[in-house]
Amino acid sequence: MKPSESAGLGAWIALRALEGARDVDVLAGLCERLNDSGMRIGRVAVAGNVLDPTHDARLLLWKRGLGGSEEAFPRVALATDDWQRSPFFAMLQSGDETLRRRLDGSHARGEFPLIDTMQDQGMTDYVAFRMGSLGDAWAGDNDGMICSWVTDAPGGFTDAGIELLAGVVPTLALTFMLQTTRQTARTLMSTYLGQDAAERVLAGNIVRGQAESIRAVVWFSDLAGFTRLSETIGPEGMLALLNDYAEVQVESIETHGGHVLKFIGDAVLAIFRDGGLAAASVRALDAAADYRRRLTELSERRRAGGLPVVDTHLALHVGELLYGNVGSPRRLDFTVLGPAVNEAARIEALCGSLEQSVVVSSAFAEAAGEVRSRLVSLGRYALKGVARPQEMFTLDET
Repeated sequence: MKPSESAGLGAWIALRALEGARDVDVLAGLCERLNDSGMRIGRVAVAGNVLDPTHDARLLLWKRGLGGSEEAFPRVALATDDWQRSPFFAMLQSGDETLRRRLDGSHARGEFPLIDTMQDQGMTDYVAFRMGSLGDAWAGDNDGMICSWVTDAPGGFTDAGIELLAGVVPTLALTFMLQTTRQTARTLMSTYLGQDAAERVLAGNIVRGQAESIRAVVWFSDLAGFTRLSETIGPEGMLALLNDYAEVQVESIETHGGHVLKFIGDAVLAIFRDGGLAAASVRALDAAADYRRRLTELSERRRAGGLPVVDTHLALHVGELLYGNVGSPRRLDFTVLGPAVNEAARIEALCGSLEQSVVVSSAFAEAAGEVRSRLVSLGRYALKGVARPQEMFTLDET
């Protein structure tokens, strides 16, 4: 393959990206084409930043005979010695756009342990390229894309081979950044809206008033005595406490198929709707029981660390809801609306006076079907704004 043919490879990469192919598959196809031309590529790595609450970077890795794979790196991984002694880290620190190490007798070992390992595996040449970021078109901090190419061809890469690789790197970088941007959009939507709402927004549900009528389980909870406690633990302690209790709650809800829609101060609003109302009710009860177990473990850890603990109040209710967009034309919230949400909040307010951590409505008990046996009646109580008193229930923990 001649260096002048890099334009043809670039066009192939761009076409595959426009067709929606994953960048790891595009990379695999590119490596196969290069090897068919006789370049003897043994390993290729492509890496760049991501905008993600738990990960800092993503890596595409292709190895001859094994194919392509993708890996995300947690933020703590970038503080490790392995990363800080890597050629990619050195390029980011120096600002160099290329780095090459011939893995022959002249190679000075000890600079990059990763490259030394490649020499031990029979590789003969290593070259890396760094491309700048997309500027304002990129979300968050971005160092661009870095890619490395390794061969076991006798004598390493030819000058023509290096030129060919340099010619396809810009198009490969655009493909990688396009995929990263797609992932970023989904990550940000899911992080701030929840998975179900995010998928609906990304599918085009972005118009004010565009909402679906659903019947679902409503989960409404908050922390008991949080306002009073927050006055004594300071802003940092308050934030840490909120995060601890929100984490165990979200894990319980999402593990059992619920969708967290909103954090309202120390309160959480979620729904369970998938699989029919009876199945959703079962999952909501399972989530509530799981939440109580996780809370016990969390409280034990916080007490052991000398940190304050709180209890929580949870209401489960069932009703008709509007699920969709509300707000101004250019500032929308994707949420649920309806009397059932207000009633759930009022049921939660009963937890304190009833001395119960979980209270569920008669509507929920009816929808729960056979699992109603897991509930015990608390009697009938009036709710503000509701005409008739309603029977309330709690989890039977006997």
